[in-house]
Amino acid sequence: MKMRQNLYIDRQLGEALEALAAKPGATKSGIVNDALAAWIARRGAKEIDDLLKGRLDRISREIGHARRDIEVLLESLSLFVRYQLMVTAPLPEADTAARAVGRERFEAFVAQVGRQMCSGKRTIGALDEAEAER
Repeated sequence: MKMRQNLYIDRQLGEALEALAAKPGATKSGIVNDALAAWIARRGAKEIDDLLKGRLDRISREIGHARRDIEVLLESLSLFVRYQLMVTAPLPEADTAARAVGRERFEAFVAQVGRQMCSGKRTIGALDEAEAER
């Protein structure tokens, strides 16, 4: 259902509307209706953009911080592993007791990582707190 509206527009806009409506298949009502619908849609989209902009900016900053932290951790781990592999002599094949101890230590390490991740406790956070107490 269409509603009748009486509108006042500037002379220049009126002349431009007349020129557009002179094209075949175009009407003033159709042009104004389409233009108004597009304007309202853009305005609604802008309001949504304005509402989400702050959140998206915050999320982008947090992702940037997380990426930096991950890069630091990976670099630290790779340097530690490289150093450890360079200074640790390989075990002889015949030393089964040392290899068994190594396997036990590794399994204990993996289990401890699992416990830490499940509990939500972080070793780095604990180290930071210990440093702050000193």
